[in-house]
Amino acid sequence: MQVIEANMKKSNHGKTGVLLVNLGTPDSTKTSDVRKYLREFLMDKRVIDIPFLLRWMLVNLIIAPFRAPKSAKEYRKLWVERGSPLKFYGEDVKELLQNELDENYVVALGMRYQSPSIKNALEELRNHKVAKIIVVPLFPQYASATSGSVHDKVMEIVQEWQIIPQLNFISTFVEEPGFYKTFASLGKKYLDKHKYDHVIFSFHGLPERQIRKGSVDNYCKLGSCCNVYHDKNRFCYRAQCFQTARLIANELNLSEDQYTVTFQSRLGNDPWIKPYTDEVLKDLPKEGKKSVLAFSPAFVSDCLETTIEVGEEFKEEFEEAGGERWDLVESLNDNKDWVETLKSLVLRN
Repeated sequence: MQVIEANMKKSNHGKTGVLLVNLGTPDSTKTSDVRKYLREFLMDKRVIDIPFLLRWMLVNLIIAPFRAPKSAKEYRKLWVERGSPLKFYGEDVKELLQNELDENYVVALGMRYQSPSIKNALEELRNHKVAKIIVVPLFPQYASATSGSVHDKVMEIVQEWQIIPQLNFISTFVEEPGFYKTFASLGKKYLDKHKYDHVIFSFHGLPERQIRKGSVDNYCKLGSCCNVYHDKNRFCYRAQCFQTARLIANELNLSEDQYTVTFQSRLGNDPWIKPYTDEVLKDLPKEGKKSVLAFSPAFVSDCLETTIEVGEEFKEEFEEAGGERWDLVESLNDNKDWVETLKSLVLRN
């Protein structure tokens, strides 16, 4: 009787919505769909943070027309029968998480760019009359261009609602044990089978100016200031990346000289956060480090930046520089420990 009463009381407070959000992916590998995706993505003022007119000209007259055909070819390498891994792993995780939570939770999936849209996902939750929404951007490290953009978009949509439910935003989960321990366990399978000379943690890059914009008391110097993680740099993307690498490395008993933190995927001529992955990997064989294990822990799903850029392009560049072995640790994807981690995040919020 007491259990029934407790459940009734819980139900009276309404359901809780869980909105999982990832970056997004083109609807297909057609050049037109890739161009459409690039335009929406790069026109986001938090992604390319320059005045609107300059951004419009850069994206629509230069980047989208010329980059789309090349990107479409890369997406064709990534695409499988189910489509884009980033999308179908998101759908799988949504279902798995829903199964782990009870009937008082409703899980929806949205992409910041393209489909399924954040707007449609929020409408799905609204139709379930949720009293609260927990927004989980699937970006471990906070950046204005990723998690900040998701927060922006959610608020832009719900501000039009007559009844706005309670909103909880999860901004970062770098120090969530389930996150870094799961990445470490995936890496351990490789380390148990082969002795690597070095480990690379390659994170997606950002322009240096974006790091400086978010600096607390001008603390960020884009150097050794990231070696210690504390209140002044806990929302500095670069510092979060270094902390992620430290936590995974500690789980694997790696010393500081056994791994390097690097940044990939530069765009344009402005300086981006360093060191650059493509430059570091070329020097490793000269140092006698010819067997490398790579992690890409800025992504929770396999995608173009992991499978193709790190897994194939960097492997080719490494071998051309004299390297002999380059392996990529897969992303968290639909790993059961990752789903348990998301469940823990939701229940605590």
